[in-house]
Amino acid sequence: MRIDLTETNSSAVATALLDARRHSGSPAVGMVLTLVLVASEDDYDDALSAATDAAREHPCRILTVIRHEGRARPRLDAEITVGGEAGLVERVVLRLAGRLGAHAASVVLPLLLPDTPVVVWWPGATPADVAHTELGQLAQRRVTDAAATSRGTANLLQRAASYQPGDTDFAWSRLTPWRTLLASTLDQYPGRVRGGTVAAERGNPSADLLAVWLQHNLKVPVERTISRGPGITSASLEVPGGRIAVHRPDGVLATLSRPGDPDRHVSLPRRSVSELLAEELRRLDPDEVYDETLAAYARTNGNGTRSAPARERTTRKVADAAPRKAAASRSNVRKSTARGRKSP
Repeated sequence: MRIDLTETNSSAVATALLDARRHSGSPAVGMVLTLVLVASEDDYDDALSAATDAAREHPCRILTVIRHEGRARPRLDAEITVGGEAGLVERVVLRLAGRLGAHAASVVLPLLLPDTPVVVWWPGATPADVAHTELGQLAQRRVTDAAATSRGTANLLQRAASYQPGDTDFAWSRLTPWRTLLASTLDQYPGRVRGGTVAAERGNPSADLLAVWLQHNLKVPVERTISRGPGITSASLEVPGGRIAVHRPDGVLATLSRPGDPDRHVSLPRRSVSELLAEELRRLDPDEVYDETLAAYARTNGNGTRSAPARERTTRKVADAAPRKAAASRSNVRKSTARGRKSP
């Protein structure tokens, strides 16, 4: 069922939502959270579709906020969808015109589900400090995507400078399969790690975080190199007798290599936005490992300088990184992965 409201207010939208539920035959639907999607007119459609897919696993009310700020008179238009293609999800698209766009929280607040968590997602451009925006202050979880911006590295530094518990980024979520695979492989290999390399296309923030996460936990230098992509194409660790390497040239199937063992294929596909969002909605408590990795990233890159490129290669090292015993290194990676893993 779809209802269109023009020049309306939050009270009328809430009443229309209740009426729509009654007419759809589901006056009481168990919603687990409210997802606030902050997008532009150009990119909200794809983001809303991804949010709807993620909500099949996490039934929720999706409030899409689209601002049309300018000199137009204040106005609120709303599109409400309950049932049908939305399934058990309630979707509300809120278009705020004029000065009302600067006060989105006053419109959203009356529409939040009572006694449930609030997640705010910016699929595109993000404010400098998401936690202290009026919408961010309503949320237990604030989701951004550095890869969706034109300057992913600068965006990560911005996230590090303004980090508050509850902040997260899809650049980190994309690493969950990589971190899990590398940690489990290290657990099975007794050799001491001496160094590492992460290869990905230029400007890939996930690769930057993976390199920093490895060198922060293993206490060895990790080199960040440039490849053609797509995404992260390989991660390797130097150990006695050779290398532990994960090579994924096509973004789908990876080859895992270890000294003394035959190569084996591992499914490691690049995940969709809806899958990343569903992962983030599974865990709403602060991600301590993401916090630690961001802090290490800021220490490595926070002075605004970078190593001179050599044959399209960028090297980032932690100044005080020194090799430790293999057992301690593997333990750091394993514990970090277990604490930061979002999927059950």
